[in-house]
Amino acid sequence: MSYMLTLNLILPNHYSFRKNCHFPPTFPWINIAALPLCPTSQSQINQSLSAMEPHILSAKPCTFYLFSCILLIFAFLASFASAAIHYHEFVIEAKPVKRLCRTHSTITVNGQYPGPTLEVRDGDTLVIKAINKARYNVTLHWHGVRQLRNPWTDGPEYVTQCPIQPGRSYTYQFTIQNQEGTLWWHAHSKWLRATVYGALIIYPKLGSPYPFPLPKREMPVILGEWWDRNPMDVLKLALFTGGAPNVSDAYTINGQPGDLYRCSSKETAMYPVEAGETILLRIINSALNQELYFGVANHKLTVVAVDASYTKPFTTNVIMIAPGQTTDVLLTADQPPARYYMAAHAYNTANAAFDNTTTTAILEYESAHYSAKGGKYLKPIFPQLPGFNDTATATAFTAQLRSPCKVKVPIEIDESLFFTVGLGLINCKNPNSPRCQGPNGTRFAASINNVSFVFPRSTSLMQAYYQGQPGVFTTDFPPVPPIQFDYTGNVSRGLWQPVKGTKLVKLKFGSKVQIVFQDTSIVTVEDHPMHIHGYDFYVVGSGFGNFDPKTDPAKFNLVDPPRRNTIGTPPGGWVAIRFVADNPGIWLLHCHLDTHLPWGLATALLVENGVGKLQTVQPPPLDLPQC
Repeated sequence: MSYMLTLNLILPNHYSFRKNCHFPPTFPWINIAALPLCPTSQSQINQSLSAMEPHILSAKPCTFYLFSCILLIFAFLASFASAAIHYHEFVIEAKPVKRLCRTHSTITVNGQYPGPTLEVRDGDTLVIKAINKARYNVTLHWHGVRQLRNPWTDGPEYVTQCPIQPGRSYTYQFTIQNQEGTLWWHAHSKWLRATVYGALIIYPKLGSPYPFPLPKREMPVILGEWWDRNPMDVLKLALFTGGAPNVSDAYTINGQPGDLYRCSSKETAMYPVEAGETILLRIINSALNQELYFGVANHKLTVVAVDASYTKPFTTNVIMIAPGQTTDVLLTADQPPARYYMAAHAYNTANAAFDNTTTTAILEYESAHYSAKGGKYLKPIFPQLPGFNDTATATAFTAQLRSPCKVKVPIEIDESLFFTVGLGLINCKNPNSPRCQGPNGTRFAASINNVSFVFPRSTSLMQAYYQGQPGVFTTDFPPVPPIQFDYTGNVSRGLWQPVKGTKLVKLKFGSKVQIVFQDTSIVTVEDHPMHIHGYDFYVVGSGFGNFDPKTDPAKFNLVDPPRRNTIGTPPGGWVAIRFVADNPGIWLLHCHLDTHLPWGLATALLVENGVGKLQTVQPPPLDLPQC
């Protein structure tokens, strides 16, 4: 349930990132060349106005001949000053969902799996009332939204809010500020995000162009994971035994597993396309625990954005996308009319079990519904995807990502942090216990700098901080590992057991921050997709082996690094990011493999208030849930 109210507001600089890159302030939704200064016929007016259609969410053509030029001028002016408030109701409840021949009582939003797609423009405000009719506590996270000065609507349970309890509600209200592209939303409570998620598409402000040719149409491609059982029960069992959770039974595209799974062919997701047209695919990895390779048979993909930040366009046969990340690609239907599989399967970097199945959807040329003989569907052509452990292809893909132009990367660093990220094992007093089913009678854990993060339960971190409540957390998170060792070599077993704690990283407002995430070989090397709430950052460098602070910074890209909100550590390697701590509040930093989050692969950034109202956390809403 949703509706929209349009307001006229004076908004800040509407070019934001695009202005820094000197994109021309043109208006792609008006064909200026086709617009005569003084129209000589009604057909000329209608022809000119029809060019507005592709890029406007809703518009009514002007039919008054004498005032057509004046109204077009007003359209130009209004495009700079209009913003909308979008009202939605998200009812979170169990509904029957059938996949893989079986029907499960699945937690959904408004009865939809995946959940509703939210479509807004930069500058718009979202007001979303979340009503919890499920039997679990729940929160919602708006992945990648900056939430400036407003951590109360960020969503991770026990970090910025207590969860919404069954039978209760909470209204998330936030404004999109200088962001555009593909983001997404999802539950941030245990494993509910296995089925509670959806796309969040942010269009440019009226009057601002895409920095690439306008596509004929746009389509979300949401990659997910499906368990043939209740995902919450899968997690519950793993947390009880201390072992690894069971892997998923299928991957999905827009909620459907596709032709290669039992009882799934009839519902395979279809993407119609006309020969010769270019479409924009907004690809989201909402899978809980798996990086994925994605490709379309016989078609090139031109990458134009990641994580709602534009990139220098480059062409590829395949993309690698980690949980939490988004990738926008242009696809031109330049092949013989036929049916072509879109497909995704695992990119696996850990020495661990994984789901080795393949999900498919079908790109169908509209002139190729049926074969010439017998009226049967044409058999789709299958793409070539890299091998499950093909790290070289993943590395080559991420190495091509660049910002469209020179960007303002922090140069003089105020806070230099070195974070080892990886797994660990907790020793058990009774290794034969049912609760110690990890390797050699241990329990799995995970940590950053040997601190395995423990979430509070009686309140949220943000509420405790705002209210000055002591004893909930400390701000002594170690900026470097407590012990230096050969992080990617043969690590002594004495270093495998982390220490539990609720330790936060304290940063001054405006400080220039560098974080190097270093993977370790403890238990196994792995690509850990690290996500920071409330922030984008520049990915300035990466490599394999141990980070060398003396030589590696000289190789950093400080000119046009890509901007992201989630970045993977190369398996057995490191990745370096930089950002300015300009958003006050408490912001979760964690691995987006949801197996690792309850094991403790997280911390939080406590960014202090700056000077004045615009650098200070706003007060909490009146309906903020209590624990």
